[in-house]
Amino acid sequence: MDSIHVHGGVSLQGNVRIQGSKNAALPVLAATILTKETNVIHNCPKIADVYKMLQLLTSIGCFVNWEGDGVRVDSSHVNLNKMPAEAITEMRSSLFLVGTLLGQTGEIVMDRPGGCVIGERTIDLHIFALEKMGVSFFESEAYIHAVARNLHGADIFLEFPSVGATENIILAAVMAEGTTVIENAAREPEVVALCQYLKQCGAWIEGEGSSRISITGGQRLYGSDFAIPADRVVAGTYLFAALGTRGSVLLEDAPSEQMEAVISLAEEMGAECQQETCGLYVQASEGLQLPQRIMTEPYPGFPTDLQSVALACMTGIEGICIMEEKIFENRFRIVEYLRKMGADITTISESAVRVNGGSPLQGCTVEAKELRGGAALIIAALMAEGETQVQGCHFIYRGYENICRDLRELGARIYSVYK
Repeated sequence: MDSIHVHGGVSLQGNVRIQGSKNAALPVLAATILTKETNVIHNCPKIADVYKMLQLLTSIGCFVNWEGDGVRVDSSHVNLNKMPAEAITEMRSSLFLVGTLLGQTGEIVMDRPGGCVIGERTIDLHIFALEKMGVSFFESEAYIHAVARNLHGADIFLEFPSVGATENIILAAVMAEGTTVIENAAREPEVVALCQYLKQCGAWIEGEGSSRISITGGQRLYGSDFAIPADRVVAGTYLFAALGTRGSVLLEDAPSEQMEAVISLAEEMGAECQQETCGLYVQASEGLQLPQRIMTEPYPGFPTDLQSVALACMTGIEGICIMEEKIFENRFRIVEYLRKMGADITTISESAVRVNGGSPLQGCTVEAKELRGGAALIIAALMAEGETQVQGCHFIYRGYENICRDLRELGARIYSVYK
């Protein structure tokens, strides 16, 4: 099993560049199918999930080629509506291809998408919305069969502002006849990036970044050059790594304007955060204190993708904090490993824990169970005395281009072992 080894106790110092956003790149790559032309997607992160998406695009007829930090996708020969199971079941983002391919072929059969086990993550919202747009679904435990003989616009109210459902609706709506209006839409920057790309290709979209998005479908879409924004979750990960190790780092290209909730929390804890033209400067101090409560929320609230990362950081900071998870019900899987390392964490309920901070952590062998939890264990390892071996690091590679290289640039003693 591949593993990451960390010798903790080093205060992180220096500069590190933040990679392109995973959560923005995946739907944009899926959307290239809609143009039936050549697109160049710049600043595309070279991570496992992107490679799987490109494999999936290749399997349905796209020509794909990396060019420096970008990838060229020619979708002029898309000709399949049955996607390979191995490319789908391991990656939930393949669900984006439902909306895109329905607009192209009118029918799609795919295995149920997979990904990290961090909660139920049902696809009911996707199905509900697309049914309102004229899609018929025939489901089994293993497969999703969708048919759209007359894809049309609709007024859709989402019970929860799901990022994935919002993006899937947009991808279907740009090819549908008429206007689609999404109420209670997700406001995340990744939704905005998808809309910006589609508008650059010729789509008519209004309201991205707000809770009401309007899409007028049926427009001719053209290939385009588009740059993926920097990854706010990776930037947040390294920010909490700096706090946990009492470090001082410059996060080059960090999207500070998308990180208000994270920066506000860091400043509440006593850190100095300064927005520079080249990125975000973060300096911790010995006098850091835990906030009384942190609660995850849809954007612009504190992101669920940084909950476990923040939790790991907080174990070594003085104070008591209640951490509430309001998005996914399975985000506390790292608690058992943090306790194994010496953290004092009390389970209050399935959705909340209490952190009694200031406990010294000790290195040991731990195992990543999902992407962000794996990154959190690396942060705990950076803070711990001795050596920590993080197993299951294939989860981490799904979202971090080269976390070992990045942290070494900040002085961490970390390396990967491949078996």
